[in-house]
Amino acid sequence: MTRLRTGLRTGGGRAAVGAVLALALTGALAGCSSTGGKRAEDARKAAAAQGRSAVDTPRWTVAMVTHSGDGDTFWDIVQNGAEQAAAKDNINFLYAHSDEAQQQAQLIDSYVAKGVDGLIVTLAKPDAMKASVAKAVKAGIPVITVNSGAEQSKAFGALTHIGQDETVAGQAVGEELDKRGRKKALCVLHEQGNVGHEQRCAGTKETFGGELVNLYVDGTNMPDVKASIEAKLQADKGIDSVVTLGAPFADAAVQAAKSAGSKAEIDTFDLNAKVAAALEAGTLGFAVDQQPYLQGYEAVDLLWLYRYNADVLGGGKPVLTGPQIITKDQAGALKRYAERGTR
Repeated sequence: MTRLRTGLRTGGGRAAVGAVLALALTGALAGCSSTGGKRAEDARKAAAAQGRSAVDTPRWTVAMVTHSGDGDTFWDIVQNGAEQAAAKDNINFLYAHSDEAQQQAQLIDSYVAKGVDGLIVTLAKPDAMKASVAKAVKAGIPVITVNSGAEQSKAFGALTHIGQDETVAGQAVGEELDKRGRKKALCVLHEQGNVGHEQRCAGTKETFGGELVNLYVDGTNMPDVKASIEAKLQADKGIDSVVTLGAPFADAAVQAAKSAGSKAEIDTFDLNAKVAAALEAGTLGFAVDQQPYLQGYEAVDLLWLYRYNADVLGGGKPVLTGPQIITKDQAGALKRYAERGTR
């Protein structure tokens, strides 16, 4: 933007200078508005291509500890979002996970001991995480919870929670099943003790006009998941819909229905490339997207903002990233994002 200098001192001169300044400012702002956004984006892309961050703040270390098991594509998407935000914010990002609550708590303790600058945790089994999160807060480490544990997040001392309200998401599923004329649905829970999973099925039951049956399976053993669903469908021909609580289990349910000779519609929570393709092909009825990329990205970004500017979002309430019901109509538009690992 052009800097103007003037030596005019008279009253009339001040008016003239004001007019000149107004014209100059108008032109400069017009130039900024038309090119500033593009320049900023070009600068960001150039920085990313050269492995540089978009900010010059200190290189803080942020750790994320989740309850993910091995091979869960949902958490790959969360991690992708976190890593991209970390690259932008000059953050050294660390990630660890365990589907065993005690091990997850130990991982949190190890990062607290290392004195990380920020911590992101999931509270799928909140009672097991409470003491470890308390240690982090006591040590002055800002904590953000993601995905699960919205009800406990504030009480545990976290800055905010980022995710979807699992009960509301379940209620959306029940309403969608009613729209589709379903009468009896099977809700497949793949991790016993996960409060979020229980809330999803309970929420579905609240709004679904038909009958809902829960089925507990071992999510670490996909052949067992398939066999359990298949057996249930063979035993109960009245089941006309199967709802899985994670994208990796949707395909197992599709295979199980085929083997059982069942025409039950398969629906699922969460989205990935395979689910998007199946929705587009009509193999799946609908999916509930909670935008996991946003959960990872925003968690890192909000910790950076807190360290840099003491910013906090949510006002004491969770920052919601879902739910969004995705059907065949929307799947095509989202497929390319899912294929690159951001939806």
